[in-house]
Amino acid sequence: MHSTLVIQSHNTPIQTSWLKACIASVERWCESNQFQYQFLGDALFDPLNLTILEKVKDQLVIATDLARLYALREGLKKFDRVVWLDTDFLIFAPDQFVLPAQSELKEGYMLGREVWVQQDKERPNKLKSYVKVHNAFLLFDRENSFLEFYLQHAERLLEQCDGPMPPQFIGPKLLTALHNVIGCPVLESAGMLSPLVIDDLLSKGEQCCALNLMKKKSPMPMAGANLCRSLVVQGQRSSEDMESLVAKLLKNGTPL
Repeated sequence: MHSTLVIQSHNTPIQTSWLKACIASVERWCESNQFQYQFLGDALFDPLNLTILEKVKDQLVIATDLARLYALREGLKKFDRVVWLDTDFLIFAPDQFVLPAQSELKEGYMLGREVWVQQDKERPNKLKSYVKVHNAFLLFDRENSFLEFYLQHAERLLEQCDGPMPPQFIGPKLLTALHNVIGCPVLESAGMLSPLVIDDLLSKGEQCCALNLMKKKSPMPMAGANLCRSLVVQGQRSSEDMESLVAKLLKNGTPL
């Protein structure tokens, strides 16, 4: 019997080849670990109330950040623990992408790790890193108290906000604010790649300063990472770049 459910969601059909490869990497990981896998389409948004849906209708990222919490809560009705992984999350070193045993999950939940490397605004020729948490990976078990707390307060913030909202409003921004106060448990191997790190990974042996800084600031090597599909949507990186990145990471098969 499956005790762990892994959930992903995206509108269908999925046309992007590199995104399909990311999803396939999660499916293989689930199969090898005997986890149940669930893929949701637009049904993900069914639990959201109409007031919030209307407010965030033009900001799908925010709607998804809230809807995933409802999906995770629903999953816990039938499974001992549930995992959320964004569809642009690639598991490239599956043997090292290991969930803690339930007996080791003392607080009943874990978040993903974000080490974001970018140009220093005050010193353009220098790099700066920001160590945060993200929600591209989420893990909750039945005994946790954080999921309900997070869901209720995320929903309350959306109900109260009448002005512009940043895309990460109830996702990484809220979680990082909470993490800075209470120190949330983090699966350090569940990372995220910033544009400069992606550029280094696609380079052919240059200095790789951004990649090296990310590794230096990461508490441990990452075995899976969110590849930030928004970069392609915004035109900052091409689909061809992402296809090359995914192919390279899968071929190497080692943590970063």
